[in-house]
Amino acid sequence: MATDNPAALDALMTPDDLTAAQADAARWRYGFFVVLTGIIVILVAFGAAVFATKEFATMFAGVCGVIGTIIGAYFGIQAGQSGKARVEMELTRAHELAVRLAAYVGTEHAPKVIDDVLGSRRR
Repeated sequence: MATDNPAALDALMTPDDLTAAQADAARWRYGFFVVLTGIIVILVAFGAAVFATKEFATMFAGVCGVIGTIIGAYFGIQAGQSGKARVEMELTRAHELAVRLAAYVGTEHAPKVIDDVLGSRRR
């Protein structure tokens, strides 16, 4: 087994959580600006349409539906992406743990460790 420098191996296999957090923050920030811009454009169009037609109530219902849909989609996508990122990070950590354990156990002890941890195999 090659465990000459485990600190170097740890440094290589540690995920960069800072970069992931910065990417997540940028996604929230830029998404917010896109949604805010869309809402402002819709409100300006609503104001122009009300000014031209004097039909406030009918157009207000449509604007509320569109704005509600945009905001709901924004938060739904953000929540979904956040959950996906968390699951991918946990999957990466589990994979790293499996690789480290496999490297530590070695081929000569693997069948015994597998039987001890997972139980005997069904044939």
